Amino acid sequence: MGEPQQALPAPAVAAGAEPGTGRVAVLTNPTAGRGRHRGLLTAVVERLYGHGHEVRLIDASTPEEAEAACHAEVAGGAAAIVAVGGDGTMHRAVQAVAGTQVPLGVVPAGTGNDFANQLGMPADPLAAADLVATALAEGRSRAVDLARMTSPDNQVRWYAAVLAAGFDAVVNELANRMPWPRGPRRYDVAIMLELARLRPRRYTLRLDGETRQMDAVLVAVGNTASYGGGLRICPDADPTDGLLDVVVGGQLGRAAVVRLKPKLYRGTHLAHPKVTSYRAREVVIEVDGIVGYADGERTLPLPVTVTCVPGALRLL
Repeated sequence: MGEPQQALPAPAVAAGAEPGTGRVAVLTNPTAGRGRHRGLLTAVVERLYGHGHEVRLIDASTPEEAEAACHAEVAGGAAAIVAVGGDGTMHRAVQAVAGTQVPLGVVPAGTGNDFANQLGMPADPLAAADLVATALAEGRSRAVDLARMTSPDNQVRWYAAVLAAGFDAVVNELANRMPWPRGPRRYDVAIMLELARLRPRRYTLRLDGETRQMDAVLVAVGNTASYGGGLRICPDADPTDGLLDVVVGGQLGRAAVVRLKPKLYRGTHLAHPKVTSYRAREVVIEVDGIVGYADGERTLPLPVTVTCVPGALRLL
């Protein structure tokens, strides 16, 4: 997709601004939302230009290149990163801005957009772009929590929405290995295959130092409420309370898992007798054979320690 970074000509500097200030890096994923917003980028850039910002497009051929380019932009003094895409695009940008004063703007253009929806961003991408551009021009941002994952060998990944650490993570892992079918059908097939061999796994959870052992099918750790395009797995999660919500689905059979899905969209699954929720500042998850998926992206193999870091993200 060309060079990792592409500089656009800067517009006239806004009155009162100093030359060279206010550079905004824009990360986009043209395949987000199955490509239905391909023409969006020009409109987003025009809105940023209209408020006097120099804009640099981050053009990368892989998620890893995109993430590295975001890190380079932050290290190089970018005034903000704007992610145009879905939760996966946002996830890559978060790795660079987490724990810094560089704000993140999110223009939802993906399939699910769970993080943007939970934070009250307009569903219309152009309305969201206007909001981000205005916030940049006025110097407005708000602090929200992030979750920091740490592996036993001290690898660190950040996430903004939900960590899947059970059946849903296993489905994602299988779907990503399948060469066929393509598109959403791949996940449907993966769900059917994993349901056929569904079994509870033995988990050890340490919640703020208190150890619990359990057999479970579903385990999710949420900074915000939803994942997967509106599944409210952690319906009470609040990204400003300094806590993580942990939802555990115990020894659920195949039929129970299928019946639970409509309740997940409503967030009423917590009433199920085999579903339990907890809150903690730090969560250690130990289980064999699972790779965690956070913000819909493959992250770290379990075990991991997940810590809520209050105010770690400045959100435009």
